[in-house]
Amino acid sequence: MKVLVSVAVLAVALVAAGCQTTKEATNLAQLDVDFAWKGEHRCSSVSPAFQISGVPTGTASLKFVMTDLDVPTYRHGGGVVPYTGQATVAEGAFSYVGPCPPSGSHRYEFQVQAINGAGDVILGKGKAVRAFPPASG
Repeated sequence: MKVLVSVAVLAVALVAAGCQTTKEATNLAQLDVDFAWKGEHRCSSVSPAFQISGVPTGTASLKFVMTDLDVPTYRHGGGVVPYTGQATVAEGAFSYVGPCPPSGSHRYEFQVQAINGAGDVILGKGKAVRAFPPASG
């Protein structure tokens, strides 16, 4: 029994060591996030360009996650890009599973987090929601 308890404690410790906990800053900044779809973004792994403002001092990277609000169980993923003070994150800065609704239009949300240099504190958050394909006109 003692061996089983020791193995269980070791397993929990190994799992905990492999998981980095990210916490939110007490003075969480609100990021302003904007982007626009282009026709070639359909079913593409090339991310759109983003305009980001309100990024707090101490931010080392921006983490992007895309969710299909009409099918939230489908994992589109996202990416992480280094932050060096830029107001624009270039098109194709990260790969993800782009919008590819089978029919009609879906609404997609990009959540963006400003992460500190150690990667353990979210300094700011923001999001933008757009339909794809974009409305014409």
